[in-house]
Amino acid sequence: MSAHRSFDNRDIARIAVFAAFIAALGLVGPIPVPGLPVPVTAQTLGVMLAGAVLGATRGALSVIAFEALVFVGLPLLSGGRGGPGVFVSPTAGYLVGFIAGAWAVGLITHAGSRVVWWRTLLGTIVGGIPVIYAFGIPISALVARLDLGQAAIASLAFLPGDLLKAVVATLVVQALAKAYPQAFPTPRRRARAAAAAPATTATPTAATPPTAKPADPRA
Repeated sequence: MSAHRSFDNRDIARIAVFAAFIAALGLVGPIPVPGLPVPVTAQTLGVMLAGAVLGATRGALSVIAFEALVFVGLPLLSGGRGGPGVFVSPTAGYLVGFIAGAWAVGLITHAGSRVVWWRTLLGTIVGGIPVIYAFGIPISALVARLDLGQAAIASLAFLPGDLLKAVVATLVVQALAKAYPQAFPTPRRRARAAAAAPATTATPTAATPPTAKPADPRA
């Protein structure tokens, strides 16, 4: 029965660990961006790592768990922010983008049979930059009443730091894959699938009875 469950206690623990890790990165102070009401934070790195290590679904769930704690009032965002108000602030779009970004990172990173560096880098760049920006820029421009083009140009200030985070996340994931592969749920899923597959057994073939030797007419 347990072999067919989608999640187990280890999955829940992984999700909780990465939610806590994203929260811990909030201790790094925010860096203001001229022209934008949204600062540069280190928490995007946690989002990238959550997706790259846990995969699409579990990575997104870890971000949702983190943001649920923020919603109930814990000051876990960079700069000590928290509460329902941040979800109607210019930051709201990036919080939505964090969930979509973690999902996209995991989808790309775990697309193959094993985690390789180039797919991890591609996933962290695609999921961690354009996917997050696609939600963050329009919503922050709408809430802050900024021109969309102006907000998009100002958000280019995020790009160097986010590219650096993607490289750091790739290096961490590859080191983790070599040192502690049990951190990744993908091999266990393949093992479960192999265990659930019906075993193939050779079909016994009936033995051919020996052919009776014809009697010698000269006997």
